[in-house]
Amino acid sequence: MRLRSLLFVPADSERKFARAATVSADALILDLEDSVAPGRKAFARDVVRQLLNGETRDWSFLVRINPFGTGLTLEDLAAVVRPGLDGILIPKVDGIEDVDLISHYVDALEVAAGIAPGHVKLVVVATETPAAMIGFSGYARKNRRLVAMTWGAEDLSAALGAITPREADGSWTFPYQVARAQCLFAAGAASAAALETLYVDFKDQEGLAESCKLARRDGFVGRIAIHPDQVATINACFTPSDDDIAHARRVVAAFDAQPDVGTVGIDGKMYDIPHLVAARRTLASVGEGATHG
Repeated sequence: MRLRSLLFVPADSERKFARAATVSADALILDLEDSVAPGRKAFARDVVRQLLNGETRDWSFLVRINPFGTGLTLEDLAAVVRPGLDGILIPKVDGIEDVDLISHYVDALEVAAGIAPGHVKLVVVATETPAAMIGFSGYARKNRRLVAMTWGAEDLSAALGAITPREADGSWTFPYQVARAQCLFAAGAASAAALETLYVDFKDQEGLAESCKLARRDGFVGRIAIHPDQVATINACFTPSDDDIAHARRVVAAFDAQPDVGTVGIDGKMYDIPHLVAARRTLASVGEGATHG
């Protein structure tokens, strides 16, 4: 499952879905949570049922369910775990225990729907509750369905009673810098992809590109989009350049040629095992080889 770009689509809008399906996002997230009014939840589930028709697509079909505490989680899962579903985005988790519980529910629902066991993957929004912020160590236990983690500041800041999570220049205040970093570390511990949070000004392509470059620098491998116009920029920023790929191939080839050494020299520079791991990840992101270590 490639996850450079994941585009949110209100689950109760077939019109927006039709447009979103044409913009080359790696995944569409049909949203049953915040973008759907309480009185339209049942209607939105029916729309998702109809769209989940099992047809082959060149993007992954994800659904964001309503979180525990709403009383809607099981209804959502029962409605959407069917052929055609590739993953579930779980909001407002308190920790790995919530992920494990959803995973157990999906175990049973896959069998009932005739889906291959383990096919439906999980993505979590890992920083939306105060409890989540003190439970990150649990992700080191890993969950076989968990493939990606992202973060968000708005729900967390509301829960904490913050006036705003941002500085005057738009950057994150310190507590939310911590949330971002903790998500990145937890994703690494869970062997999951780290996804940068959304960029709210969908008309600011230059700002989005700069933010994506910083995210990729720090270790994020993809990003949530809230508007179709953001997808092309996100894809471009999180796709290795031809030069990046060529260099990664040279690093891997140099180590393959000397399998018993821990460092190699290329063009007068020394490269060690962490460089090899990074090179393999670069190649894996474009479908070459596999990650190691």
